[in-house]
Amino acid sequence: MELADKETVERVTNAPSGFAGPVGLPKEVAIIADYAVGIMKNFITGGNEADTHLKNVNIKDFDIQLGIGYLTAQGIGPFFDLRNIVPGDPCPKCGTGKIEIFKGIEVGHIFMLGTKYSEAMKCTYLDDGGAEKPMIMGCYGIGVSRTAAAAIEQNNDKNGIIWPAPIAPFEAIVLPLNVNDKGVMDAATEIYEELKKLGVETLLDDRDLRAGFKFKDADLIGFPVSVVVGEKNLKEGLVEVKRRSTGEALKVRVSEAARKTGEILNK
Repeated sequence: MELADKETVERVTNAPSGFAGPVGLPKEVAIIADYAVGIMKNFITGGNEADTHLKNVNIKDFDIQLGIGYLTAQGIGPFFDLRNIVPGDPCPKCGTGKIEIFKGIEVGHIFMLGTKYSEAMKCTYLDDGGAEKPMIMGCYGIGVSRTAAAAIEQNNDKNGIIWPAPIAPFEAIVLPLNVNDKGVMDAATEIYEELKKLGVETLLDDRDLRAGFKFKDADLIGFPVSVVVGEKNLKEGLVEVKRRSTGEALKVRVSEAARKTGEILNK
């Protein structure tokens, strides 16, 4: 099916394109209707005259015919599935449910390959009668990059990514705020090594940068947990463990930081 050009519309309906309608068409013009027409009442159509529309039109006002060709074979009664579905359309089975449409991302897919490749590679089997036949092949795949994209699409905020822990490139980051302070680096290194022993994939940010840069980068990249080691808290023997998803921050002792991080990650 394709949209008729302006000349065809005017020849068949005696009206310019935009004013065509089903009422009063010549008998040789077959009218095929979508399922949605069957539940419409008092609708508006073109009047088959220039600048004319008809109000309160119903299906009894024109002759819906069975389709021609393949439409006849596939149709049920005089109605066919012709138009694209739109949000709010009723369920064709129960009539009460309403369709909702959402954007999605194809993470995995399956392909039916048939015998194209098995014939080329002479990949065969013997059937019940002993005859050699090519195997019917198929394949499936899960897109790693698509999975990451879908996870980011669903887990983010204005500051950046919020990785789910099971697929995070690193589950935790240790942030020493002053890498030139021996006490800070010693504590950060100790926590980093303990986290690795617990099986937590951890990054130690030992860049000589201001704290703000480190915080921004940690939020942007989306580490599920950050362990912040600063001089002020360290004077009391404390560090800060922060959950990326909620922003919740806890002050714990240096010796407890790795364990607390593991608890948050369910390690």
